[in-house]
Amino acid sequence: MELEPREMALRIVEAADDRRAENLVVLDMRGLMTICDYFVICNGRSRLHVDAIAEEVEQQMSELGLEPQHVEGIPDSSWVIIDYLDVVVHIFEPDARGFYNLEGLWGDAARIEGPTHESSGAQG
Repeated sequence: MELEPREMALRIVEAADDRRAENLVVLDMRGLMTICDYFVICNGRSRLHVDAIAEEVEQQMSELGLEPQHVEGIPDSSWVIIDYLDVVVHIFEPDARGFYNLEGLWGDAARIEGPTHESSGAQG
C-alpha cells in the first residue's frame, strides 16, 4: 500500500496509541531537513512498554505492506528508532526523551495533530 508521508505518520500515531504510547507528537520536518518529512515522537513508561510500542508500530505498518529501512535500539536501549524513510519514529523511555529533547531541538517544526486515546496526546 502506498501512503503519503503525512498519512503514514498518522497511521503510526494510531499504532503507537493502540499500545498506549504517551505524549505523542508529530513534527513536520519538511523544509528543516532532507532525510525525512515527519518525526513521530512518543514515550513508553518502561523499557518493556517502549518495545511493545515499537512492535505494534512495525506490525501494523507491515500489515499495510510497509517495512522499515532500519530499526535501532531493540532490545537494549532507552530509545528505539524506526526509519520508514519519509517518517522516522522515535520511541523513548521518559528520562531519555527529556535528555534528547527532540521537540526543543526542532522547535521550528510544525506540530501535526493526530488521533489519540488521550486528549493530551498528539498536539497541533
